[in-house]
Amino acid sequence: MDAKKDSEPTLTKKRTTAERKSDRELVVTRTFHCRARILFEAWTKPELFKRWWVPKSLGMSLLSCELDVRVGGTYRLVFANEPSPMAFFGRYLEVTPPSRLVWSNDEGGDGGAVTTVTFTENGEKTLLVLHDLYPSKEALDAALGSYEGMQETLDQLDELLGSSATATAHR
Repeated sequence: MDAKKDSEPTLTKKRTTAERKSDRELVVTRTFHCRARILFEAWTKPELFKRWWVPKSLGMSLLSCELDVRVGGTYRLVFANEPSPMAFFGRYLEVTPPSRLVWSNDEGGDGGAVTTVTFTENGEKTLLVLHDLYPSKEALDAALGSYEGMQETLDQLDELLGSSATATAHR
């Protein structure tokens, strides 16, 4: 049995896959039944983002969500976490509506990843590809546990897009 393979994210149910592409890269993909601009809005509008980003099973809540989505703009997400709040923050490096977002994950210092999310529309569907590039194999190894909730997070996004009046009006 390959121990390395057992610790890595694999094909999950529904339409989400997570695959380690190299020692430093992880790629998550999922197809959504909506236009790219709708997905892009869900990733860039705080009022939408905070409704789907935190997996409900974690029992945490998003205390604040600040997204200044422009090149050079910053983001800061603060989660309720015992014994004290936990913050994730960084800078937007590239913003190309409605097809691409690139940001730094600065809370990890030199160990933070650069995340690229692309939205590729094909008819009524959009392929979302989330690509994390870590500075080292060790940094990716340390972060792998956080991908356990990605299926649930993207399920919540899918649910929001299916029930959101905003999303429905734009489909």
